[in-house]
Amino acid sequence: MQSPHRILSVATFLIVAFCCLSSAEEKLKVGDKAPEFTLPAASKDSIIRAEIALSSLIGKNAIIVAFYPADWSGGCTKEMCTMRDNFADLGSLGATVLGISGDYVYSHREWAKALGLPFLLLSDHNHQVARDYGSYNDATGFNIRKVFVVDRTGTIAYIDPAYIAGSPASFDKLKTALSTIH
Repeated sequence: MQSPHRILSVATFLIVAFCCLSSAEEKLKVGDKAPEFTLPAASKDSIIRAEIALSSLIGKNAIIVAFYPADWSGGCTKEMCTMRDNFADLGSLGATVLGISGDYVYSHREWAKALGLPFLLLSDHNHQVARDYGSYNDATGFNIRKVFVVDRTGTIAYIDPAYIAGSPASFDKLKTALSTIH
């Protein structure tokens, strides 16, 4: 039989672990200030030598921050190609697109070049930004596919915690949200 102290210790550990897991899911809400980040980036044309800071983009456009698991995967290709194919529409809604995964900028550049992506892909190799946004899965070691919209004031205006790659419904919800941001 286990000692009461041991049972209490295990129960305390499980409660703390559960609270940490559930708070990560609910970490950010619409209306919260978007966590600042500065990350290396790549485009289809080059690797950006100066890192991109979220704060440098605030005030210009709404910013779509699209976390995705990995370059070159089927679902992520669908997601980024949907953004590419609708890039003009997103621009007309006043949006800048940033894709973020844990892949290195060299992979980002080649993938963006192969797909003709007209927006930046940022490298969050240690996944700190994904953790800050509650978009990292410790069990798999990959980002969770989530889409955020940061408005011109730096506030989170929209979150899709279960964005479905290639889904017209998910993309339409994103466009609707962008159309309501002034």
